[in-house]
Amino acid sequence: MPVSRASGVDRRLFLTSLLGVTAAAAGLSGCAESSAAAGSEGASTAPLADKVPAGTSLKIASYQNVQQLQFKLAKLPDPPFKVASWLNIGAGPDVINAFRAKSLDVANNAGIPPIQAHYQGFDAKIVAINITRKSNYLFATKPGSDIRSIADFKGRKLAFSQGQAQGVVLLRALKKAGLAYDDVDLVPLTSNQFLTALQSGQVDIAPLGNTQAPAYLAQYESKGARTITTDVVDLLNLLWAPVSVLNDRAKAAAVAAYIPRWAQGQVWQYEHPDVWNEEFYVKTQNLTLPQARAVTALANKPLFPPSWTEAIAWEQETADLLAEGGFVKKFDVGTLFDHRFEGIAAASVPAEYRK
Repeated sequence: MPVSRASGVDRRLFLTSLLGVTAAAAGLSGCAESSAAAGSEGASTAPLADKVPAGTSLKIASYQNVQQLQFKLAKLPDPPFKVASWLNIGAGPDVINAFRAKSLDVANNAGIPPIQAHYQGFDAKIVAINITRKSNYLFATKPGSDIRSIADFKGRKLAFSQGQAQGVVLLRALKKAGLAYDDVDLVPLTSNQFLTALQSGQVDIAPLGNTQAPAYLAQYESKGARTITTDVVDLLNLLWAPVSVLNDRAKAAAVAAYIPRWAQGQVWQYEHPDVWNEEFYVKTQNLTLPQARAVTALANKPLFPPSWTEAIAWEQETADLLAEGGFVKKFDVGTLFDHRFEGIAAASVPAEYRK
């Protein structure tokens, strides 16, 4: 049965399967609203400490070691806390599970994982925002496909991860094209399964990151695979952390001290594309230099808004879109933002990078 036609119960089962949570965690989804609300009431509103207490440490997500490489190349000063571990983790479902296991304190994700965490009854807060104005994704077809536009998605099998940015990009693209969920067959997968699903013909379409497309086309374009661009953006690139971490005065101060480095690392990367192409895309991602330059040409200029008003509005639209499809319950996303940290990122970068 296509996910788009599933009942409410089937959708909850789909969510549990997709996120890979334990049975106990899955049981929380039915009471997510009350659980998350109770957790939010317990979220600290105490002013952030001026200094990070000695001995404080954080466990930080750094997918494909991007953060360490940015900080090294930019020669940013060491933070006033110990990094207990850098976790090579990026997918929203994996981050949520790591948060639950207390093996991760702060992570970099898109806007949708905090919504999914709330739906599961896990309380976490957004602490920094980077606005992305250009799409980081496109749609790739399986080899031999005759699909040439989003309108052609009707009746096709689409790789769909509702817990990740790729999922919301797909849903927004369908809505913009006037296609209902019942017009397509949404196949529940996580993003790390998309390439295999395309190659095997399990799906007709999958949303891929701009960095993934060159390698996929190099292998399959001669066999009839192609890409379809979209102007649908995933507006939010954010930092977030569990409430249990933010309620710890020392760790909250460390998170506040990490935010400027997170922002400055992205600014440095944007301002030094030639170095980043060589050091990251060529040396660690095995792209050719022309491929790396093509990816970098699509890069977003980082923008750190002093006010989160636009981010909150976009996050609410995203949550409402998921609720319309029966994937989550409707709620006020304002509870996802810890305003004690608002403006820290913007204050740490030059004026041209503040929205």
